[in-house]
Amino acid sequence: MRSFFVPTILVSGALAARPFLNEPDTGLEQVLGNTAEGSLPDLTDMVGLPDFDWAARNYLPLQNYTYYRNGAAGEWSYRNNMEVFNRYNFIPSVMNDVTEIEDSLSTTILGHNFTAPFYISPCGSGIYGHPNAELNFVKGAAAGGILYIVGNYPSLLSYRANIPRPSGYASLSIEEIHAAKAQGQVVFQQLYLTKNDTETQDLFDRSKEAGADALVFTVDAPIFGTRQRAARLDVSLASSSYRYITWDYYKKLQSMTDLPIIVKGIMSVKDAKLAVKHKVPAIVLSNHGGRQLDGAPSALEVALEIYKKAPEVFEETEVYADGGVRYGTDALKLLALGVKAIGLGRPFMYSNVFGQEGVERAIALMKKELAVDAANLGLSDLKEIDASYVQWTHNDWSG
Repeated sequence: MRSFFVPTILVSGALAARPFLNEPDTGLEQVLGNTAEGSLPDLTDMVGLPDFDWAARNYLPLQNYTYYRNGAAGEWSYRNNMEVFNRYNFIPSVMNDVTEIEDSLSTTILGHNFTAPFYISPCGSGIYGHPNAELNFVKGAAAGGILYIVGNYPSLLSYRANIPRPSGYASLSIEEIHAAKAQGQVVFQQLYLTKNDTETQDLFDRSKEAGADALVFTVDAPIFGTRQRAARLDVSLASSSYRYITWDYYKKLQSMTDLPIIVKGIMSVKDAKLAVKHKVPAIVLSNHGGRQLDGAPSALEVALEIYKKAPEVFEETEVYADGGVRYGTDALKLLALGVKAIGLGRPFMYSNVFGQEGVERAIALMKKELAVDAANLGLSDLKEIDASYVQWTHNDWSG
């Protein structure tokens, strides 16, 4: 008995201590490993979203890549965001007609129609990846028919002078970004807000005048997190002031605009229920990409807790989620719990090194992967997915 039990403990410990793989070994290095540093492979060589991470790291100056890649403290939340999906197995169903699955990807977000249930999450400083910066996201999202949430308003953040930018790089204003929209394109605007009512009202008014269809209020960053990787290269965000974020403040914000205000950064059942109580039209389950509080739960873990303890939340408000999604299978597990749309941040920031074409390819790859994975799961229609398609028992051997 003892000879069996002790090795089991040793094996378990070894697996738990295994090194983290930022990108899995899918043969990329064998095929593209000779790509010269500072150059890009052919866009057609990108066959999955993790490939764009590799390409950006190989191409960008270290400071630029680190600005996108860094996480909080020891980056355990960043790691967990990606690994958590593999702790739960699917329960596939066979002998189903899946031939029309690609036609079922369309969805609505706050009443607006889109071609797929995923969107480009709000991320700042697209300029560090490509001279056209956020213009590539606007145009790429339009071409792919998905939602783009415009990231941090540039004037509220201090851009680090030491981060290399090719000649001609300049940050874009709310007006410049929205002016690039296609006719009829729906775009949301994320804002970091201060307690200065005059500044907040100005941002609300400018966002509406520019054509934003909704506002996204990020609440999980009362102060920028401890980001050691970024600090080593001096690419941390300059602001270190504490922001005033309360439900009373949110109520006041609601009186300052007639645009819907989405709350981004919900990390508990308690706060999800409070959002419903305060009539929030939509919430985003997010730990800020693992960049704020190391040890904060992943969106999947929060979605699972809501499903178990307060499933009515998914009916009482629209629930979106972001963080660590790299595969169609990741998105399926969130959708299975009741999440309506999934945000992807870093993969699109990395794809931006290829310009608008890179953003469009990332969208196309995710759409195809989502459809293929849904078909192999046995879904005839993506909207039929529910929690019964996943075994929600934790796998100790993975993640």
